[in-house]
Amino acid sequence: MPTAADASIRPSAQGLKGLMPTIPLLPPDHGVPETLPRQRLLAEQAFSRAAGAPLTEGNRLVLLRDAAGHYPVWLEAIRTATHCIHLENYIFANDAIGREFVAALAERARAGVQVRVLCDWLGNFGSRSSALFRPLHDAGGEVRIFNRFRVDSPFGWFTRDHRKSLTIDGRVGYVTGVCISTRWIGSEADGVPPWRDTGVQVEGPAVTDIVSAFAQAWATCGSALPPEEIPDSRHIAPAGDTALRVIASTPYTSGLYRLDQLIASVARETLWLTDAYFVGTPTYVQALCAASQDGVDVRLLVPSSSDLPLVSPLSRAGYRPLLAAGVRVFEWNGSMIHAKTAVADGRWARVGSSNLNLASWISNYELDIAVEDSGFAEAMEAMYLDDLENATEIVLAGQQVKPLLPRHRRQPLRAWREKGSGVTTAMRLGNTVATALRQHRVLGAVESGLTAMAGLLLLLLAVVAIHWPALVTWPIAGFSLWFAFSLLARAWRLHQRLRASRRPSKPPS
Repeated sequence: MPTAADASIRPSAQGLKGLMPTIPLLPPDHGVPETLPRQRLLAEQAFSRAAGAPLTEGNRLVLLRDAAGHYPVWLEAIRTATHCIHLENYIFANDAIGREFVAALAERARAGVQVRVLCDWLGNFGSRSSALFRPLHDAGGEVRIFNRFRVDSPFGWFTRDHRKSLTIDGRVGYVTGVCISTRWIGSEADGVPPWRDTGVQVEGPAVTDIVSAFAQAWATCGSALPPEEIPDSRHIAPAGDTALRVIASTPYTSGLYRLDQLIASVARETLWLTDAYFVGTPTYVQALCAASQDGVDVRLLVPSSSDLPLVSPLSRAGYRPLLAAGVRVFEWNGSMIHAKTAVADGRWARVGSSNLNLASWISNYELDIAVEDSGFAEAMEAMYLDDLENATEIVLAGQQVKPLLPRHRRQPLRAWREKGSGVTTAMRLGNTVATALRQHRVLGAVESGLTAMAGLLLLLLAVVAIHWPALVTWPIAGFSLWFAFSLLARAWRLHQRLRASRRPSKPPS
C-alpha cells in the first residue's frame, strides 16, 4: 500500500454520519435524512465540547507513514520557508538526524527567516542540547526548552510538552508522533528496523490552529509569539474539502480524554486503536469493553517490546478484561510501534501525539488531529490492516482466532465493496487461510509477575526500614522539607504580587 495518501473530506454532516448518538442507527450506506438538521447540530456540538476544539473545514490532508515519509518532507518544507518556521518536538536528539535538521534550520535563519524551536527538557535530558543548537543560535534562530527542572516546584516536572508539530510560513503544518532522532530510522547494518509511526500534513485554514497551539506552549517559556507569525484563518484560502479538529491538549483540560470516551460510546461497527504506551484508566477500559460487548469490532495494537521497559508489563496486565469482553489485542513484531492513532466506523480518525494513558490525557501538552471523513478513515483502516500483518494476536486460552477483516457488513476498503465480485470472494478465501496461519499467542499470567514484583519491593522496603530506619526516614524528611519550602516560597511570591496589585499607582507627572 502507499506510504502517503491524499484524503478528501465531505461536508461535516457526512463525516459525522454514523457517529451521532441522537440520530437513529441507519445502515452505513443510507443517507442521513434531510429532516434531521437539529440532530446534526447537536452531534457537532457534542464533539466540539468534548474535544474543546471547533470543526475547521476547507483543508487538505496527506497521510505520512514512518520517518521515511516524514523527514524528507519536513526538510524540503523547511528549505522552502520564506517567513517563519515553528518546530515543536518532545525529542530533538543530538545525533545525525538532529544535526541534519539543525543545519537546515540554521541555513534558513541566516537567510532571514524567523526560526523558533521548542523542545522538552525531559525528552532531551542528557542529550547535550546546548551543543546541538549552537549553530542555530549563532545563525539567529531561537530555541526554548520547555519546563526545565526547578527546585521550587517538586511536582512541576510531571507536566511535559509531548507535542510533535512543524509549521512553515503559516501555510502548511505537520502533526505526528514522530520525534527527531535516529531511533525512528533504525539501523540496517545492525538489523534494527525503523520505528513504526504515523502523522499528517495539513494545508488550509486549520494550519492557524496548529500555529496557535505552538504559540500557546511557546508563551509558557518566555515572551509571546509575535502576532504577525500567527496567520488569520479567514485569510487562508481553502486547500481542499477536509473537515478536521486540531485538539491542543493542555494539563487538566482532558479534551482528548472526553473525546476518546465519546467515540468509544457512539462507535457502531469498528474502533481500531494503535498506541505506544497503553495504560488505560478503568473508565476507558470499561468503555472499550462495553463497545465490544455491544457488537463493535474493537482492536488495540501495541508494541511487543517498548523503549520504556516498565510499560509493556503494565499494558499486558490490563489485557485480560479487554480480551474477556471481546476486544482484540495485537502486539507489533517490529522494533517499536510508536504511532498514536484511532479510526472508527470508517468515518472518523485521529492522529497525533497523545497516548492512551493518564500522562497524555491529564498532565501533558499534546497535539492531535481528529478527522471526520470516510476517505481519510478508509486510508487509515487500510494502513491498520497492513500493520496487523506484522503483529501477533494475544488470545485467552481456548479463544478462537478470528479473521482480520471486519465481521460487519461494511468492508473498509472500497475495492472490497463490490458485492458478489471475484475480488471479494478471493479476499474472503485468502483471509480464511491467513487466519489459520497468522501468529497468535495465549495470554499468560502476566499479572502474577507484576504482583510478585510489587510484593518484593514492599518486602525490601520493610527490611530496610527495620534494620536501617534512617535510610527511609531521612529521604522522607528531606522531601518534606523541600516541598514545604517550595510552598512557602510560592506563598511569599503570591503575597508580594497581591501587595503590588493593591499599591496605588503614581499619578503622571
